[in-house]
Amino acid sequence: MRADGHSVSRRDFIKTSGGVVAASMLAQPSTVAQSLSSQPRSSAKMRYAVVGTGIRGITMWGRSVAREYADYVDIVGLCDINPGRLEFAKDYIGVDCPTFTEFTEMMSQTRPDTLCVTTMDSTHDEFIVKGMEMGCDIVTEKPMTTDEDKCQTILDAQARTRKNVAVTFNYRYSPHRVRMKELLMEGRIGRLTSVDFHWYLDIYHGADYFRRWHGKERYGGTLFVHKSTHHFDLLNWWIESEPEEVFAHGALEYYGHNHPFRHTNCRGCPHSSQCQHYWDITQDRFLTNLYVDQEQHDGYLRDGCVWSTDIDIFDKMAAQIRYANGVQVSYSCTTYSPYEGYRIAFNGTKGRMEAWIKERQPWQAENHDEIRVTDNFGETELIQISHATGGHGGGDTRLLDRIFKDPTAPDPNRLAAGARDGAMSILIGVAARTSVKTGEPVKIASLTTLKPRLDRP
Repeated sequence: MRADGHSVSRRDFIKTSGGVVAASMLAQPSTVAQSLSSQPRSSAKMRYAVVGTGIRGITMWGRSVAREYADYVDIVGLCDINPGRLEFAKDYIGVDCPTFTEFTEMMSQTRPDTLCVTTMDSTHDEFIVKGMEMGCDIVTEKPMTTDEDKCQTILDAQARTRKNVAVTFNYRYSPHRVRMKELLMEGRIGRLTSVDFHWYLDIYHGADYFRRWHGKERYGGTLFVHKSTHHFDLLNWWIESEPEEVFAHGALEYYGHNHPFRHTNCRGCPHSSQCQHYWDITQDRFLTNLYVDQEQHDGYLRDGCVWSTDIDIFDKMAAQIRYANGVQVSYSCTTYSPYEGYRIAFNGTKGRMEAWIKERQPWQAENHDEIRVTDNFGETELIQISHATGGHGGGDTRLLDRIFKDPTAPDPNRLAAGARDGAMSILIGVAARTSVKTGEPVKIASLTTLKPRLDRP
C-alpha cells in the first residue's frame, strides 16, 4: 500500500510462492520465546536487514547502527517500495549492501538472521509474520500493529515459529523514567493505587502527525495506537500489571475539517500567508532528499495539509484504564498544546510521586528533570535526574546497546520488551478507539487470546 493511499504493488513487493503473505513492516518481541535481549551473542556478526527506509529506518535503525555497531552488525540488505528513497537511504546510511524493492527477494538473497521492520504501521503485521516464517528474529518499531486481528496474527505466528520479537520501546530506557520505576519497585510510596498521566504535544510536533499518513486511521490506527503506545507501555511497565478494561473519549476538534480553508499540501498552497501551520519542507535539505525528491515514485506528500478533510483520527483523547492488580489510570493526550511534555503522578498508600517533564521547549534552561516524592504525614523530597545525551532522553542509545552490543547484560528494571508487551500496549489503544466509537467500556480479554495477568510476565 502506498503511503498516499493509492494501491501500488504491495502484493508484488511482498510476493510469496505460498503460505501467509506478509506485507507489513514492524516487529515485536515474542510471547513464548525469550526476547532478543536474553539470547547469547555468537562470535559471528548479526546479519541484519531493514525493511522500510523512511526517516526512522535510515537514522536510528540505519545510520546509527552502521556507525556505532559495525563490530557487531553487518547490514546485508535494505528494502522499500520507493526506489528513489531506497537509493538515498543506502548513501545516507553509508553501506554497500544490495537494495531491493521486493521483500521476499531481499530475504532469499541476503539471508538475514535479524529483520528490522520500520514501515507504515498498518503493514507491520505482514512483514513481521513473513520475516519470522523466513527464519528471522524481529526488531520492530512501535506500535507492533494497528488492530486486534493483526495482533492475533502476529502472536500466532510467533508461537508457531518460536522466533524472537523485540519491540523498540525506547521511552523505557531514559534515566528519569528508569528512576521512577526504581522508586516504585522499592515501595517508596507504598502500594501503588492510581496514576494520573497527561501528555501534551505542541502545535509543531502535534501538527506533524496530521500532515503525514498518521492522520488516517487506516494507516496508523489513530494516535491512541501510534503515539499512545509509548505511553501505555510505560504504564504497563511502571505498574507491573496488565490492563483489564478501558473506557475512552476522543474527538477531532482542531485539525482536519475544523478550518475554513485547505489545500493538498503546503508547497504551492494559496493560503500560505494566512496559515499558522504553513511549513516549507524545502528548507530542510534532508527531508527534501528523502521525501520531496522521491514523490515521483509513489506520490507521497510529506507536507500534507493539516486541514485535510481526509483526516479521521482524534486530536484530543482521554481514557480510564483499570489494571488486573486494581490500579486505576486517568490518561489524556492533547495534540495542539503551546508546549510539549507530560505530567504524571503516582498515588500510593504511603505517599505520592510526581513529575512535570518538559520537552522541546526553547526557554527550558535546566539540564535535569525533577521527581517530587511526598510522604503521607511526612516530608517532600526533590530528586534531580541529569539529562542524558541522545534521542528520547538518552533512551535510544541505551536501547541500541542492549539489542546490538550487550544483549545478555543484566536487566534488573526489565527494560527489554517482547511481543506480549507490544500487544498489551497497542490493545489499550485499540480498546480506547473502540470505546470512543461505541460509547461502551472494552475488556482487553475480548480482543485477542491474551488474558490480562495480575503480574506482568
